[in-house]
Amino acid sequence: MHTMWKGTISFGLVNIPIKLHAATEDKDIKLRSLHKKCHSPIRYEKVCPVCGEELDAKEIVKGYEIAKGKFVVLEEEELEELRKQTEEKAVEIMDFLDMREIDPVYFNRSYYMSPNEGGLKAYGLLRKALTESEKVGLARIVMRSKEQLAVIRVYENTLLMETIHYPDEVRRASDVPNVPQDDEVSKKEIETAILLIDQLTTSFEPEKYTDAYRSNLMALIESKRTGKKLVTAKVKEPENNVTDLMAALQASIDRAKPAKKPAKKPKKAAKTKAKEV
Repeated sequence: MHTMWKGTISFGLVNIPIKLHAATEDKDIKLRSLHKKCHSPIRYEKVCPVCGEELDAKEIVKGYEIAKGKFVVLEEEELEELRKQTEEKAVEIMDFLDMREIDPVYFNRSYYMSPNEGGLKAYGLLRKALTESEKVGLARIVMRSKEQLAVIRVYENTLLMETIHYPDEVRRASDVPNVPQDDEVSKKEIETAILLIDQLTTSFEPEKYTDAYRSNLMALIESKRTGKKLVTAKVKEPENNVTDLMAALQASIDRAKPAKKPAKKPKKAAKTKAKEV
């Protein structure tokens, strides 16, 4: 499993060298955008809308828009210094709490944690302590230049870290438009709805749920592939000014020939012309 981050998780005076591995993966089918006429893949280039120039990474800086069209420019060195200052205190478990106190709306991404060199015993200690206390650890960690809150818990005998949003990143439910304040339903309607819920209540078995759209899309792609309904992108021919080898060779020979000197006019004719002038 690919390691995407290395660091140390600490609680109290206990330090645990760990590695992070993505616990989930995106199974979305990636479709490329093609030019309808020639089926060539479309490239998305970074072009300045004013200069019309295509830019490389060295010509791009970060900026924060404080007003329409007005930016504060931040140099990469300044951002790197901020990252270093934050990373020193990024992985400490600050509190332990009950998992049920955290609403699922706060959860973001999940990562498996494995012990790094020298961390086996401390890893096992934290796992055992969390299991028996039925608590989770709340930590602060820096990943991809962003400081995040994270919950550390046990999942199938493995420590799992789930990043969670800060409170100001969760929008207020009270701002959702057109939500009725009162439930204008009868007692009979409520009882019928609850009866339906009881009939559909079951244990969570994730294996029985599938992505129907993804399955159908793959089936469509496979049917086109096996039916040979394929298109080939046109390849741009390399620019070459030499269209004919023999012509190129002849041009080289002609270029190498010494230029002929213009024939001299007879001296007599030259004197006569001078007199006329």
